[in-house]
Amino acid sequence: QVQLVESGGGLVQAGGSLRVSCAASGRAFSTYAMGWFRQVPGKEREFVAGISRSGGSTDYADSVKGRFTISRDNAKNTVDLQMNSLKPEDTAVYSCAADRTLNQVAVFTRPYQYPYWGQGTQVTVSS
Repeated sequence: QVQLVESGGGLVQAGGSLRVSCAASGRAFSTYAMGWFRQVPGKEREFVAGISRSGGSTDYADSVKGRFTISRDNAKNTVDLQMNSLKPEDTAVYSCAADRTLNQVAVFTRPYQYPYWGQGTQVTVSS
């Protein structure tokens, strides 16, 4: 089992950048595909970005392509989301998620595919 803790959220002006991080505890981090999701009150959780076990495959929501970059460091048990050119509509609670998988290239985009979740970190983008 893996425990996930996010950090790095905060308040930023539109057009600015922010990096959120997810630290995983537990064993065998490199056997988990990882994802970032976001949610605003009253709306469903939304896929933002995902990365495969090795980091060789990634996927992004259309709304963040070209602005956000997901990366992982399996030696440090971390997965980061670098967010550039932020917009007010990016405001949300950002959560990381993990799914242990044998598939080394799989990237998962649906919340139900991830059994492990962090508590989330608030990102607020002011206009």
